[in-house]
Amino acid sequence: MIASMSRQRLRIAVIGAGIGGLTLAIALRQRGLAAKVFEQASELNEIGAAVALSANSTRELRRLGVLDAITAVSTEPTELIYRDWRDGHRIAAYPVRDDIQYQKRFGAPFHGVHRADLQRILSDALGGVGLHLGHRLTNLVDHGDTIGLEFANGRFAQADLVIGADGVRSVVRRFVTGGEDAVYSGTSAFRGIVPADRLPSLPNSQALQFWMGPNAHLLHYAIGGRGEAVNFLAAVEGPAVWPHADQWLTEVEPGEALAAFKGWHPAVTEMVGAVEHKVRWGLFSVRPLLTWHRGRALLLGDAAHAMLPHHGQGANTTIEDAVTLAELLAGASPSELEAVAGRYQALRRARTRKIQRSSRVTNDLLHLPDGPALAERNRRVSRFPEDFGWIHQFDALRSVSKADQVAGLAEAPQLE
Repeated sequence: MIASMSRQRLRIAVIGAGIGGLTLAIALRQRGLAAKVFEQASELNEIGAAVALSANSTRELRRLGVLDAITAVSTEPTELIYRDWRDGHRIAAYPVRDDIQYQKRFGAPFHGVHRADLQRILSDALGGVGLHLGHRLTNLVDHGDTIGLEFANGRFAQADLVIGADGVRSVVRRFVTGGEDAVYSGTSAFRGIVPADRLPSLPNSQALQFWMGPNAHLLHYAIGGRGEAVNFLAAVEGPAVWPHADQWLTEVEPGEALAAFKGWHPAVTEMVGAVEHKVRWGLFSVRPLLTWHRGRALLLGDAAHAMLPHHGQGANTTIEDAVTLAELLAGASPSELEAVAGRYQALRRARTRKIQRSSRVTNDLLHLPDGPALAERNRRVSRFPEDFGWIHQFDALRSVSKADQVAGLAEAPQLE
């Protein structure tokens, strides 16, 4: 009864209705907790092209009851393939959908899905309950046992707990850390979605593939219920200085994207050239934070650990965060929230830092020029399951229960 009363009294405000904010709201509701989700946009319209969901998130989405709907609009890659930039030969390859090898190894599927489809499914699962659009957060005011929220539309709110799921340029992060800004990586990317039937030179359009070359790489995978389209990210070195510190897009000249891949395999130039590129995306990350929380405010997803996309783990680690936090909040009273925030940080910070660091190193490996270092690079990508399986096999829910068991053993009285 006491736990039930504490859940009813707990006022939770989630800033941002992206993948992280919506997943958190669903996970909280599954545990009997209600949250108000405040989104600055007047309608839900996910920016970007697609997202790769690996087993560490799809196992959690299955637990939340939304994976079947996601599967219906997704494609599971046949293989993961690394290719040479010039002649396209296979440097390394691993079965994914073929003989369900990936699911056998990691216990859940790998899906390529359009971001808009994913956001729609999560929003539908939430059913609009507690969702407040057109609310851009401008300020947080710490009242000790509560936090005041001020919005650009003139409205105010009070909460026992504020969770910043508001992305790379997080307002909540400024409150928590005093001003840790996102950092430009020195690399940028061109994005696009192309119908598979417009890519005649592409070998195996339903595989997830990396084409690796000097100062650039191309990643692509199929999306849609029948794999009818191919989503790509074409990453390049530069510009050395990002021209717009307050935004991640900048305009480009016609042909600029294709020029970065001059001399590459026809499959690459076909894909990049099939899209009229008007902008390039700066690739930003957040320096590893010393703290993820301040009082009753804490961070989730890109707000806490924005990373380069070279392991495809931005959305996946965000979903891990959401499930972990929801599980920790289950049954918590207002007086326990700061302790919960500390436990959440302890569970999530080391793992996300490790993935952030690995993503930066991977950028250099993918962009090596021709030369003797390629042999070591090729050896490393040939060990992908062994070297990076720890990312995909992770179970966020189990990590909480394991931490509880360790804490219980530490607190248990010792026999003399």
